[in-house]
Amino acid sequence: MFIDIADIFLKSGDGGDGAISFRREKYISHGGPDGGDGGKGGNVVFKVDNSMTTLLPFKFKRKFVAPEGGRGEAKKCYGAGGVDLYVKVPLGTIVKDKESGKIIADLSEIDEEFVVLRGGNGGKGNAKFATPTRQAPDFAEPGMPGEEREITLELKLLADVGLLGFPNVGKSTLLSIVSKATPKIANYHFTTLEPNLGVVAMTGINPFVIADVPGIIEGASDGVG
Repeated sequence: MFIDIADIFLKSGDGGDGAISFRREKYISHGGPDGGDGGKGGNVVFKVDNSMTTLLPFKFKRKFVAPEGGRGEAKKCYGAGGVDLYVKVPLGTIVKDKESGKIIADLSEIDEEFVVLRGGNGGKGNAKFATPTRQAPDFAEPGMPGEEREITLELKLLADVGLLGFPNVGKSTLLSIVSKATPKIANYHFTTLEPNLGVVAMTGINPFVIADVPGIIEGASDGVG
């Protein structure tokens, strides 16, 4: 059993600003305020993808930002809401707060979804601030900022392929060639003292996990070594 780990940065969308606008129609030169509210920012949602088996994609992309909400518009039109950002993870992924190490979610069900960050609310347009004593407010509310968080993803892995052989025959070198793993390589026996894990990604097939285990010596089955 091995543990795959990836650190990522997440940010939900900022809320859109409210609009400052006044009604302009024929024969009405000074209409009342009609600025609409800004749209809500997009959430960040983890979603289990049954086709994923490792955290390899997060080695290449570590920053995920959801879209912001749109600005409010005239005629009391609301700004468009930011689209939720779905971050796909393998089944069995554990989501932790990077700073505290606290477990936020354990995604152990097929197609499970978990909202990890919520988008900021949109700001109110100036139409919302009109009162009997303030009939033409010339200000609006800015959108609320989205949330942001550094996350650690953990996934327990079982190796699909194991490299077995005598010491110093090139197992670690092979692992470093076919994967992104960087095991210690040297010209002496027992360079590898603990298993090294690599993920092999090839076009047309699903990624698979390969393990380089410490070299076998004669008599190991009898407790030698």
